[in-house]
Amino acid sequence: MVIIHKIASWYILRRLEKIQRFSDHPIETQKRVHQSLMEKGKHTQWGQDHNYKAFDRLDQFQEAVPISTYEELFPYIERTLNGEENVLWPGRTTWFAKSSGTTNDKSKFIPMSEESMDHCHFEAGRDLLAAYFNNREDSRLFSGRVLSLSGSHDINHQNGKSHYGDLSAVLLENLPFFYSLVRIPSKRVALMAEWEGKIAAMAEEIVQTDMTGFAGVPTWAMVLFNHIFDKRGTPQSERNLLDIWPNLECFAHGGVNFAPYRPQFEALIPSKRMAYQNCYNASEGFFGFQDNLEVDDLLLLLDYGIFYEFIPMDQMNEDHPKTLTLEEVELDTVYAMVISTNGGLWRYMLGDTVEFTSLYPFKIRVAGRTKHFINAFGEELMVGNAEAALAHACELTGAIISDYTAAPVFFDGASQGRHEWLIEFDRPPANLEEFVYHLDEHLQHLNSDYEAKRYQGMALQIPLVHAMPQGTFYQWMKKRGKLGGQNKVPRLANERKYVEDILQMVAGKA
Repeated sequence: MVIIHKIASWYILRRLEKIQRFSDHPIETQKRVHQSLMEKGKHTQWGQDHNYKAFDRLDQFQEAVPISTYEELFPYIERTLNGEENVLWPGRTTWFAKSSGTTNDKSKFIPMSEESMDHCHFEAGRDLLAAYFNNREDSRLFSGRVLSLSGSHDINHQNGKSHYGDLSAVLLENLPFFYSLVRIPSKRVALMAEWEGKIAAMAEEIVQTDMTGFAGVPTWAMVLFNHIFDKRGTPQSERNLLDIWPNLECFAHGGVNFAPYRPQFEALIPSKRMAYQNCYNASEGFFGFQDNLEVDDLLLLLDYGIFYEFIPMDQMNEDHPKTLTLEEVELDTVYAMVISTNGGLWRYMLGDTVEFTSLYPFKIRVAGRTKHFINAFGEELMVGNAEAALAHACELTGAIISDYTAAPVFFDGASQGRHEWLIEFDRPPANLEEFVYHLDEHLQHLNSDYEAKRYQGMALQIPLVHAMPQGTFYQWMKKRGKLGGQNKVPRLANERKYVEDILQMVAGKA
């Protein structure tokens, strides 16, 4: 395995030249990506319907092609699912990433062309490793095995030629051969559909292995590790992953904000050598990764078959919102992200919001979701605010959070509104009222609209926080059939269906 590590790291480090090239020439790179996408798009049904052959300038493209949601693209996606060729992307697309989304209960089927897998997801994965090795010259990552927490996939029964599954499972089925030499668990276990059985089988495989790193969503990694300790009967105070895997050095994480989880992982892995690398990948594409392990913002990936546009938040409710290119964005401003991709998504509203922390190179921080916020009273509370305030309250009270969700409590007669938080603590604060005070105070510090509504309690009362029993969110996700993979607990909602469902479940009424 030492020889494998030396060869692999040497090969992967050669990718640094590409990263440097698009970082040094971002505008030129994006123009070239857009031109390439347009050339490919001319040969599709979508391109014909939107007259791609009639224009070659970006402003013409923006004028002729509407910003699209999944629902608006779905008639074309459905045709692709049914085996039709040249609909959104040249040729036949046979793989689809199934996503439950985070704004409704309906599944989305995101087309994944060979180009999007090879030149976006897999290239970006190699370049994430290049950035990691560039930061860690002492790395021995490939001298052991790397755990990948993947979902499962099923055959699309509409026809015998299309396949779908969680993003991680689709990528696993198409993974280049080399990665099978260094990853765990086995493909049989990784693609098991029943999540609790998979956790048990995965635990059995990995405890016999010299694991050096792992990748996935923090929530499910923590579920797996706690399962292993529970089976061993290890008391909470004695749980140390280094007792099982002394050579652990890296966790590549994504899907949710890592800040609330960091204290839990640092307690489980008490090592200064342990590195945490954030990445921003989704079914629609691989958009960014942490290229400097000392700074938590993400390098925006510009040369992977994705063309980016950005909508200022004050334009979001317009019928034809103005979009900006990289040349026009500003620092510390929240934008909704719009993408055109080599998977056949055209001016697609991703649903994520980002803010730029650096220009040249372009670096971003994920601010939240366009539809994941609470704005019942004009407070415009975004996920980024919530995560930062929770981390602040945890730091001051010594609490550790494993999961949470929040929703508004609407006006009722003479009583003011408020936010209701359901929080499952891995380590609860000694004084919940103190925790709530710090949460509320920091939300006001971060968000002037929230602060204004909280002024003298005129529109918003202090938050109502419930400390939920251990395992609440796991049981709720299980009840909804959303264990594992890319499934995530909805953080903020502008209505109460999630909160009410959880409270009824805990009360034994659901």
